[in-house]
Amino acid sequence: MAQENVEPALIAPVAYDEDTGRGFAFALTAYLLWGFLPFYMKAVAHIPAVEVVAHRVVWSVPIAAVVLILLGRTGDIRAAFKSPRTMSMALITAGLITINWGIYVWSIGAGRAVETALGYYINPLFSIFLGAVLLKERLDGRQKAAIALAVAAVGLLALETGGLPWVSLSLAGTWGFYAYFKKSLPVGPNQGFFLEVLILTVPAIGYIAYVEANGTGHFGSTGMTDVWLLLGCGVVTAVPLMIYANGAKLLRLSTIGIMQYIAPTMIFIIAVFVFKEPFGPYKLAAFVLIWIALGIYTSSLLRSRKARRAAAAAALTSG
Repeated sequence: MAQENVEPALIAPVAYDEDTGRGFAFALTAYLLWGFLPFYMKAVAHIPAVEVVAHRVVWSVPIAAVVLILLGRTGDIRAAFKSPRTMSMALITAGLITINWGIYVWSIGAGRAVETALGYYINPLFSIFLGAVLLKERLDGRQKAAIALAVAAVGLLALETGGLPWVSLSLAGTWGFYAYFKKSLPVGPNQGFFLEVLILTVPAIGYIAYVEANGTGHFGSTGMTDVWLLLGCGVVTAVPLMIYANGAKLLRLSTIGIMQYIAPTMIFIIAVFVFKEPFGPYKLAAFVLIWIALGIYTSSLLRSRKARRAAAAAALTSG
């Protein structure tokens, strides 16, 4: 995502009291772009995933830099370089997003987009689980039921394949931990993304130089089509992410929580009806369980939002 990254919530947005049309348009655009991303990843499926990720990193840097210059936030980057804690956290998030991108790119090319969609469906439920385990957040009954159904869905897929659905679990896990650590990164989302790709630039350029030197690279040696596709990796990576980052600031958390299903739903539809990936009864049953779980999770979000608004109204009245 990503989902890229999308692509599900890539960034922990600031809580906002009211939705705005501008925020909704930004977020919708980002999720639609992430939803269509499998087509692009299919176009580069003949290129090794590691090489694609390296180009995603390298060509994202100038785009992210231009955005920061236009926003006048380059001073934040200079301050981040002077903070060992900030750079350490950025190193962790950069590592997690690299793994996530690599699995995503590989899975689409390997014909496992259905598992990719499942991973991003599981992600919000995994985030709830992380919050309970790492932050000691209390789960209500609906959240517990949603997590239980997700575990049952994973169990069904494990029963079908004789092993855990590692693509789905790895995508949900790396994305969930990425969002968790991202909350501790004391810079804005645009600045954080620039820091991450900047940290990854040296190994990415080194890898690209290595494969080009030994004749296995695809940047220039296999025709201009591959050149343009690899250059475009920066656009399809950075643009939706930054559009989302700006939209998230203008939406309520519950609204974002519901909208994040757009991208995996599109990936699922593309995988089954366009890519014609196998979708047997076990997968169908697993997805039905996940959809029910997400319905329960969404009702919990809406219930919490209603309770907060009622509490705020009561406080205003009493004041």
